[in-house]
Amino acid sequence: MGGFFGVASKTDCVFDLFFGTDYHSHLGTRRAGMAVYSPERGFDRAIHNIENSPFRTKFDKDVNTMEGSFGVGCISDYEPQPLLVRSHHGTYTITTVGKINNQDEIVKQLFTKGHAHFLEMSGGDINATELVAAIVNQKDNLVEGIQYAQEVIEGSMTMLIMTPKGIYAARDRMGRTPVSIGKKDGAYCVAFEEFSYLNLGYTPVRELGPGEIAIITPEYARTLVNPGTDMKICTFLWVYYGYPSSSYEGISVEQMRYNCGAKLADRDDAQPDIVAGVPDSGIAHAVGYANRSKIPFSRPFIKYTPTWPRSFTPTMQSQRNLIAKMKLIPVHDLIDGKKLLLIDDSIVRGTQLGETTQFLYESGAKEVHIRPACPPIMYGCKYLNFSRSSSEMDLIARRVIREMEGADKEIDLMKYVNPDTPEYAEMVDRICKQLNFTSLRYHRLDDMIEAVGIDRSKLCTYCWDGRE
Repeated sequence: MGGFFGVASKTDCVFDLFFGTDYHSHLGTRRAGMAVYSPERGFDRAIHNIENSPFRTKFDKDVNTMEGSFGVGCISDYEPQPLLVRSHHGTYTITTVGKINNQDEIVKQLFTKGHAHFLEMSGGDINATELVAAIVNQKDNLVEGIQYAQEVIEGSMTMLIMTPKGIYAARDRMGRTPVSIGKKDGAYCVAFEEFSYLNLGYTPVRELGPGEIAIITPEYARTLVNPGTDMKICTFLWVYYGYPSSSYEGISVEQMRYNCGAKLADRDDAQPDIVAGVPDSGIAHAVGYANRSKIPFSRPFIKYTPTWPRSFTPTMQSQRNLIAKMKLIPVHDLIDGKKLLLIDDSIVRGTQLGETTQFLYESGAKEVHIRPACPPIMYGCKYLNFSRSSSEMDLIARRVIREMEGADKEIDLMKYVNPDTPEYAEMVDRICKQLNFTSLRYHRLDDMIEAVGIDRSKLCTYCWDGRE
């Protein structure tokens, strides 16, 4: 994933930029950057690795030296950014959130047109943000360049481009990721997460629509390209990625999760002693379940955060699993001899939740019933780098389906997407047995969509049902 924050102010913006960017730390784990512009000093930029230290500790020295009335910052899961670019458009900085599925094709076309080279990152990959800048630079002005990039990129691409005139904010063509604008006296800001600017004194103005391009200055936020009519915002933002105090398209993340848990409870017949959520994203779902079912909510394990506040690091899956386990501290009095119903945001590979369940049994749990807050994940995300798995066979649902159908057979996945088929029931039963759950019941897609409260045609549900 990734997050961004931008400020255009009549006074120095570095304080707001620093804390506004920091509020996006839950969206990425590898790189972070800030860039500022002032008429007197020009552009200044800093990028740091945040894999083992939080954003604030890496950028506290930069805050004391940077000056500028315009600024953009980002949290990135992959490429270093924002980038400082010199082109026929002049000098600008660019930061992006999204995914490019046709990268090789675009690079080949750019080389054919005379583009000289790209700087490789470690591992030989091209920096996706640098590629976006190269596409933008093909056109005569920035707005046309941004539109061109949105047209040729297969996947999703939201971007901020900072120039001496202002900050161009462009939401991806189908609105899969949010862009929110806020204002206060003498300044406007733009952010992925709306809540990120509230404590800084800004009030919400509006969210950009799908494909909309706006320019942000200290005096105004002005639309340059009107939004499109079609939207496919990522549903997983509410289920997992979004911070509890966030809202997208006017829908609160925390409230959606309460709704989600309540709908899980409506269809359930389990009789546990307590309901619990896997910290942190499963907790609100569990509160909603407990409130509806009247079964007590409890915290049988606590997430240790003083020195491990980040949830994704390190980058290797095996190490992530180990760190995730080390973070959870059991409360034995709430586990021993108890029948637990545990809600997590999702089951992806199944490794962590299987280990968590075993951890609960070893701590004395009598039963562990698992209720994921979303349906089985069937497809790797094509739009937001939700998972960079090397294969969809990393997904436990797909592995189990292959076991059921055979490796060489063409499989109709729709039989496993529909929760009312016998094939779906067998898949769930096999996952339950493999991971040693007492029982397993996934959220239904129709219930989850109803919990969001937005028309299904405006939501991306690709990872669950393959609908683009």
